[in-house]
Amino acid sequence: MSRDPFPTEPQPIRNSEERNPASTRRAGSAESIPTDAREIGDRGSKIQHPAPRGKDRRPEMVDSPRAYYFRDRTYFLRDSELTTLVEIGTFRVVDAEDFVQFSYAGDADRMNREIRRLAQQGLIALKPLNDERSGTKRLLVLTKKGKSLVLKSGRLPEGQAIYHGLVKPREAKHDAALYRLYQREAAGIAEAGGRPLRVVLDYELKRNLHRDLAQLGEAGRTHEIRERFAEKHGLVVVGGKVQIPDLRLEYETAELGRRHVDLELATRNYRPRSLAQKAKAGFSLYAPREDASKLRRVLDEAELTARILSL
Repeated sequence: MSRDPFPTEPQPIRNSEERNPASTRRAGSAESIPTDAREIGDRGSKIQHPAPRGKDRRPEMVDSPRAYYFRDRTYFLRDSELTTLVEIGTFRVVDAEDFVQFSYAGDADRMNREIRRLAQQGLIALKPLNDERSGTKRLLVLTKKGKSLVLKSGRLPEGQAIYHGLVKPREAKHDAALYRLYQREAAGIAEAGGRPLRVVLDYELKRNLHRDLAQLGEAGRTHEIRERFAEKHGLVVVGGKVQIPDLRLEYETAELGRRHVDLELATRNYRPRSLAQKAKAGFSLYAPREDASKLRRVLDEAELTARILSL
């Protein structure tokens, strides 16, 4: 296990404002766990939209650590730290700066302490990512141990998938931005009186669709069959291809109905045809602020009325 999960010496994040396992026991204090991990850096980005407060954390002084037994090891975790593992694993990878704003309500000191303890126990890892515009990002991911511990804890919402590690490092920046995209959409749902229920990433949607089609063999390649199975999964065929969003957010409405919204994070690298297909599929389109105006022009030229929201 690495004794220092932060490979560089960034400045600490500054504060912006002041889920029961089957077998647990109280522990004395997680502060006794040794650590030499450094603070997560502040790249200076500010979030302009509010986060939904669906995961309020208990005050640290009453959030005593418990012992979680897994295989031949004992892990000491506060309730807040287990919530952190669940949330990171749900999205596979999150940007530390977004995480402190949305999940910790700006309490950077607390997040730094908890991330440090989780890293020391080998449950999460921090991955550096050099970004041309904003400098070095710190990305949070679960380790295989972290994922296994969450699965054993029984704390995952019903039907929620969880992930560990990075599948495609080259797409890490894009994938990490999905957490911020989710928060933007979830805030609108909360304002309308609804509440998020489940997050479905493209990995899960592709796996389920391909599993069904594979069972049919050659018959699964016909256009009619693909359309039928796409509809089964709440998807559509556009341009001969099943269009799969980056993220699906299932939610409960104020009237207690269950719905979902499909979200796509587009960038300036999207080809016009691909962007048009995503729009025709009915996805809610988001784009980094610096890319949004260019992508809007692409849709205007294609005479599509879909909106692109700035992230």
